[in-house]
Amino acid sequence: MDLIRLLAWGYAAALAFVIAIGYVPAFIDQNNLIFGLFARTWYGDGLHLVSLIWAAIAAMTSRNASDLFFRLFGVMYFADGVLGLLTGSGYLDFGIFIAGVRDLPLATRFFANAPHLLLGGVAILIGFVLSPRVPQVRHA
Repeated sequence: MDLIRLLAWGYAAALAFVIAIGYVPAFIDQNNLIFGLFARTWYGDGLHLVSLIWAAIAAMTSRNASDLFFRLFGVMYFADGVLGLLTGSGYLDFGIFIAGVRDLPLATRFFANAPHLLLGGVAILIGFVLSPRVPQVRHA
C-alpha cells in the first residue's frame, strides 16, 4: 500500500473522529453545539459518514480511487469552507439553502469553516501536488 492510500485511510479515521466528537458531552454546550460552533444534525453526521465511507473505499480499492477521492473531496470541502467563510452558510450541509446568508462575526465564520478549509485544502494538495510526485507501488 502506498502513501496516498495510507493518507486516504487517515482521512477516514479523521472523519470518524469528527463524527465521534459530536457525542462527547464535554464538547457540547448548553445550546447543543459542538465547541459552541457546530450544530449537531443528522445530515451533518450523514455527510461525514458518507465521506468516511468514500475515503475508506478509495483506500481499499486503488491508488487511482484514492487520487480521485482527494481531488473531488478536496475541491468540494474547500469550496464549502470558502462559501461558509463568505456567507456564514455552507452548501454541503444545506446551510445556504436552509438558513441563507447569515450575518455572523468574521471570527465565528472563520472558526466554523476552518475544518473544511483545512481538510479540503490538504486534500487538494495531496490529490493535485503530492500524488503526482509519489510513485505508485506496483506488485508483481
